Amino acid sequence: MTESQRETERKYEAPSADDTSWLPDLTGTDVIASVVDQGTEDLDAVYYDTDDLRLARASATLRRRTGGSDAGWHLKLPLSGDSREEVRAPLSEELPDALRELTLSRTRGAELRPVVRIRSDRGVRQLVASDGTALAELSVDAVRAESLLGAGTRAAWTEMEVELAPDADLGLLDAVEKTLGSHGIGRAHSPSKLARALEETGVGAPRVPDRRAEAVVPGSAGDEILRYVDERVRALVDLDPAVRRDLPDAVHQMRTTCRRLRSVLRSYRSVLDREVTDPVRDELKWLGAELGAERDHEVLRERLAARIEELPRQLVFGETAARFQMWDVGDTSEARLRTLATLNSPRHLALLNSLATLTERPPLRGRAARPPEKAMRKAVLKEYGRLSDRMAHALDLPPGTKRDKALHEARKAAKKTRYATEPARDALGKPAKRLGKRVKAVQQVLGDHQDSVVARDAVRTVALAAHAAGEPSFTWGLLYGQEQAAAERAERELPPVWAEASHRALRKALSR
Repeated sequence: MTESQRETERKYEAPSADDTSWLPDLTGTDVIASVVDQGTEDLDAVYYDTDDLRLARASATLRRRTGGSDAGWHLKLPLSGDSREEVRAPLSEELPDALRELTLSRTRGAELRPVVRIRSDRGVRQLVASDGTALAELSVDAVRAESLLGAGTRAAWTEMEVELAPDADLGLLDAVEKTLGSHGIGRAHSPSKLARALEETGVGAPRVPDRRAEAVVPGSAGDEILRYVDERVRALVDLDPAVRRDLPDAVHQMRTTCRRLRSVLRSYRSVLDREVTDPVRDELKWLGAELGAERDHEVLRERLAARIEELPRQLVFGETAARFQMWDVGDTSEARLRTLATLNSPRHLALLNSLATLTERPPLRGRAARPPEKAMRKAVLKEYGRLSDRMAHALDLPPGTKRDKALHEARKAAKKTRYATEPARDALGKPAKRLGKRVKAVQQVLGDHQDSVVARDAVRTVALAAHAAGEPSFTWGLLYGQEQAAAERAERELPPVWAEASHRALRKALSR
């Protein structure tokens, strides 16, 4: 069993832990009314990582700590700014499986082992508001670090932490830092105890040539595309533990990240060698499809639940709510199990390894060294051309199943066009941004249409089950009609929205 909390803190250099006369009085800083001494704690933590320090390199830490009020296993994952998410598990001799799984996107299956032991004598003070509310905790630590990788080297230093209480105003950290700075106390040069321990004990992975730095020309097409790919790969790695913990919108975000990566690797084949990237694209497609079962059901459940809720009570016959719940629970459980099995599979770990290799040793083609404008303009216009062809085909078809399928294909082409514009915005400027925005509008209308198609299929399936059980199916027929009307409405909205995205002036500006 695990629990998590958001941790927001800043670290500072501190001259001494025994004599704290250097520490300024923070009473009166912002809303701090008093500083309350909480005594001392003896903390003993063993940090775990792979031999090549994959967790540390990804700004994550895993430790087993005894002493203090929160003894146990702690996994810290990076968030924005001064914040991290700390996932905790009870103290045990062995690493809990739940935490091990949350590290997999960063370790990629490599063995975890003890790398550093850090012991701290901690003096704790609470920063308290006038009403007695704890605002933050200030601690001064006398730290002793020891390498566990064979060398046995040691290091010692003193540091100070200021950690916000949950829901405390982030501005308090700025106010405290201003007071500390006025007394000559500056930020620590390392972001964490582990980072400093690794540095000062000489622990580290063997140095290898930076093949990427040798191959990439700064400011080139390859440089621009790889920067985008790096961001998406980091997002995929960060989202993996969020999906495992079933955090809101995590599956959707991870699936979208897969699509963005696939699309860019496809669109920019002139920059990256497709013999290397095509197999990666195939695996991203597989991952997106496996995640799709859970995400598609999530979207459909929310849509149909809202439809049922909006119906007048006199039009809801029979066991509609119970029948909907039966459908929802069955499909949700199956989709969730499928997602977790996918993330724990060797195939997923192999994909993560492939993505790491792709970013560390990018398969750049000769054109990658050239300025980005030409390659990016060509890629965007090529995707835009495919979208135009599919839209023309779909709009020429009469309403019906064939048109539904053609509009869905056009929707996928719209996504690829939009994603192709994203890494090109710096190089191509406003025309690329404008095209991306207008194509997104097309994509949204097409998405509404496709959602209605999927919803009608689901409603029909549930209606058949209700009918077979002798239940009234009137309500399901009504819902089906509403979805049919939604599809027709989307088809009416589409031509003018597409006209905006296909305007001649926009194409001309992009082609310059």
